[in-house]
Amino acid sequence: MHLAPCSKEDFDQILGDVSDFWDSDRTLHLHLPIFFHEFGNSAFVVKEQGTVKAYLFGFLSQTKSTGYIHLVAVRRADRRKGLATELYRHFSSFAQANRCNALKAITTPSNIVSVKFHEKLGFEATVIPDYAGPGKPRVVFQKTI
Repeated sequence: MHLAPCSKEDFDQILGDVSDFWDSDRTLHLHLPIFFHEFGNSAFVVKEQGTVKAYLFGFLSQTKSTGYIHLVAVRRADRRKGLATELYRHFSSFAQANRCNALKAITTPSNIVSVKFHEKLGFEATVIPDYAGPGKPRVVFQKTI
């Protein structure tokens, strides 16, 4: 397996297989083409023999020295192999190399797997009421790098 920048072919493969990464297509609307076309230098995949096994879509904030992780996912058959952690480490190095001193990610309070994963990686978790609009709290993760 090797880690590489996300190509257009990788992005299309991810879209076609989104249910294998997320156990449903509920996040398909979050997979915007801007993450490949405009933020392509901060979108990464782990591949094996042409198949995307895991991916991370992120970008660097335009207002703060922060790298933002928008989506990270691993195929069902490849979970618990450290691929998401590897992607986070790579994105952290990328963000540092681009003068960022913090990382940020967001999830819903009900996503316990995400909360535990981020806490294991040393992120501080804060529940912010109405973060995504009235009645839509989010867990905001932040980590100094």
